[in-house]
Amino acid sequence: MLSLEQTEKGKKMQVAQLHTQTNIHRTAQIHPTSVVSATARIAANVKIGPFCVIGDNVELAENVELKSHVVVDGEHGGAYIGAGTKVYPFAVIGMISQDMKYYHSEEATGLTIGKNNIIREHVTIHMGTPASNGTVVGNNNLFMVGVHIAHDCKVGNNIYIANNTPLAGEVEIDDFAIIGGNSAIQQFVKIGKYAFVGGMTAVDQDILPYSRAIGARPATWEGLNVIGLRRKGFTGGQIETINEAYRILFSDLLLVKRIEALEVLAKDAPEVQIVLNAVKDRSKHSFAIPRKK
Repeated sequence: MLSLEQTEKGKKMQVAQLHTQTNIHRTAQIHPTSVVSATARIAANVKIGPFCVIGDNVELAENVELKSHVVVDGEHGGAYIGAGTKVYPFAVIGMISQDMKYYHSEEATGLTIGKNNIIREHVTIHMGTPASNGTVVGNNNLFMVGVHIAHDCKVGNNIYIANNTPLAGEVEIDDFAIIGGNSAIQQFVKIGKYAFVGGMTAVDQDILPYSRAIGARPATWEGLNVIGLRRKGFTGGQIETINEAYRILFSDLLLVKRIEALEVLAKDAPEVQIVLNAVKDRSKHSFAIPRKK
């Protein structure tokens, strides 16, 4: 049996051997129980805690921190995690998708995660497929415990997704959206800027920018996310203009007439242009509408 002194010496030798690889920066801190592929690229001041596995074709940018028991794999398509991102125990990042068309395929299109994200315990984020240019996550997001981001999702910046919320394949979420816990987002759905989805909501239609949506299937439009907009610095005048846009959108006019009216309103209101763009670029599921009275 090895003595404690011999064991510690072996650990130091293992770390020293890792740092002789030219693709691992000399300032990176890698726990000796972690496994790092020879093809992985580890930047300055990265911290890799105990029992992590870093696979082939993975790149960790400056100041990334993997707490412990994290798996990052980029074997098919490559995986990139941006600077300052923190990943908590038992998160699994970069595995191939669960899309059965490509389940046994090596045709993955990669995963890109931006800067300063917080990825909590048991989060899973999968590779893209040939259906798109890969799964993409932006900057400054918080993914709470148990969030799943499926293949080919496009997740923007400053987004909060609460516990146990799955995003199905090819979902798009725009900046500053908030999604409550135990919600479920159907494939291809789009969630707009500053939208708020209440907890335990089944989202099977687009949620338009600035909106609130709650409820079992189908989710219904429940007005503007007024509290969220005020917190982000929207003025009373801007909020009233957005309200006017939605009064037009949900009126009894023909859709073509509603869009024409929104185009007029949007000329002097860039926030209305965002709503208009979301309506024109809606997914095949269309978008959530107010509850019928």
